[in-house]
Amino acid sequence: MNRKTAILAGLAAAFVIAAAGVGLLAYRGAPDLSSIGGSFALTDGSGATVTEHSFHGKWELIYFGYTFCPDACPTTLNTIAETLAALGPLAERVQPLFITVDPERDTPPVIADYVRNFDPRIVGLTGSPEAIARVAKAFRIVYAKQRTGDGKDDYLMDHSSVIIVIDPAGKFSGILAADLPAERMTDKLRRLLMP
Repeated sequence: MNRKTAILAGLAAAFVIAAAGVGLLAYRGAPDLSSIGGSFALTDGSGATVTEHSFHGKWELIYFGYTFCPDACPTTLNTIAETLAALGPLAERVQPLFITVDPERDTPPVIADYVRNFDPRIVGLTGSPEAIARVAKAFRIVYAKQRTGDGKDDYLMDHSSVIIVIDPAGKFSGILAADLPAERMTDKLRRLLMP
C-alpha cells in the first residue's frame, strides 16, 4: 500500500464509528448528521436524470465506486445483490444506487452494463466530473486518481468504501460497512424494513 492509499484509507476509516440502534454506522466528527447528503442531479444508464427526490419513499443504499475497480466495488455490489435476494418482497422497499467516482470512463452505457451484471434493481449513476465532485462532497466521500502507468487509462481510483443509508424521507440514516457479509447486511436491513 503506497502512502496516498494509506492516507485515503485512514481518512475513510476515521469517518466511521459504531452507533446504537440497528447496528448502522455513523460518520465521526459530523456535528449535524442531517447535513450528510443533499441535492444532486446525475445521469442513469438510460441517460435519464436522477435527483435526490427520485427514490423518496424507499430506503436508499448508496455506494460510491467505479466500474474498473478490481476488488471492493464488485464484492460490495455482489453483497448488495445477495441481500436483495435474501430480503424477498421486502427488497421492493430498497433502492441501491451505485455512483461512480470515475466519470471519465464510466459513461451511462458503461455503468448500465456494469450494474446489470449484479442485479437489475441496482441503478448506476454518473455525471460530469464537477457533478460527481459535488455529490461526493455532500456525502463526505473521498476519492483520488492513482496513476499506474503512462497510458490514458492507466489509473485506479482510491475511494471511501461505505454504504450510505438514506431513509424514505430522504434523510441520512447511517452507513453500513461495505465489507459486511450479506447475511448480516440482510439482518440489519430487515430490522429497518419490518413495520
